[in-house]
Amino acid sequence: MSKGRPVEAIKLTETERGKLELMASRPKSSQRDAQRASIILACAEGLANQTVALRTGVCVQTVGKWRSRFATGRMEALVDAPRPGAPRTISDEKVEQVVTDTLEQKPKARSHWSSRLMAEKSGISDHSVRRIWKAFGLKPHQVQSFKLSKDPMFVEKVRDIVGLYLNPPEKAMVLCVDEKSQCQALERTQPILPMRPGIPERQSHDYERHGTLSLFAAYDAATGRVLGKSHARHRSQEFLKFLKEIDTAWPDDGNELHIIMDNYATHKTDKVQRWLERHQRFQIHFTPTGASWINLVERFFGKITTEAIRRGSFTSVNQLKKAMDQYIDMHNEDPKPFKWAATTESIFEKMHISLS
Repeated sequence: MSKGRPVEAIKLTETERGKLELMASRPKSSQRDAQRASIILACAEGLANQTVALRTGVCVQTVGKWRSRFATGRMEALVDAPRPGAPRTISDEKVEQVVTDTLEQKPKARSHWSSRLMAEKSGISDHSVRRIWKAFGLKPHQVQSFKLSKDPMFVEKVRDIVGLYLNPPEKAMVLCVDEKSQCQALERTQPILPMRPGIPERQSHDYERHGTLSLFAAYDAATGRVLGKSHARHRSQEFLKFLKEIDTAWPDDGNELHIIMDNYATHKTDKVQRWLERHQRFQIHFTPTGASWINLVERFFGKITTEAIRRGSFTSVNQLKKAMDQYIDMHNEDPKPFKWAATTESIFEKMHISLS
């Protein structure tokens, strides 16, 4: 009886075995590479091709193919050879020039490059420029705003406030307080056209102004509940009145109220300070200058702006006030707190602040 074609015996060095085992088990390996590594490891056990095929879930011919290739070319043979295709038309030097010009130069009389302008300058196609930018993660059309706090007590204040979020004191409440000033009652000059299949909601670009309101809000960091009050003006008198609203909304049960707020001048007037001295359960925590992002109530202001104010059309400040009050009431029917996940260390690391 014929014993069939002889097969190459596979003997692995320790280095080869380690690399193959890593390829076969590493989560980031492609399925193709992991399968080939598993085939060679099984062959190295002295198993026949049929047995290896059953173990790895491939056909016998595939096992024979990779056994033979490995026996001839070792680890390098497991990598696919480059496939034929159209020859490159853009040299490495041209790619480097596009990347360098994008990063280090500006187009004449313009603030940033477009793919069309870079194509004209570099002498390649607009499509090629976009492919190069994508490969190097360059997005000249985008811009992000930032502001670094210059508060000398920045580190200490961040630690204090993040500590309140992640590990609040026992039998105490954490309230994030701020004002959203200059909420404008804008009325579109023409009726808003409703959304239709294939057509988004449409509204005129121009509007009439009917005054402004300031929304004072206290956000309960633990429950997500919001206390909101609108006032026509934004002075210390209104802020003091809002503090009294907080005092009423959260009755004194012997627990402290930790108030997180910014350094706005209306928060530090003599009247406000005297009132706080008489109400010792109010513990004030000021955010760093220029770091309003650390106050959770700002996220609520963002939601009410996008979901209730920005696309509205209001004929008066009273109508605007009604819309904001309705939104807050709806929110409080089923409040869900924002989850603060960033630690002080992750914040400082992102901002390249060394604490050593």
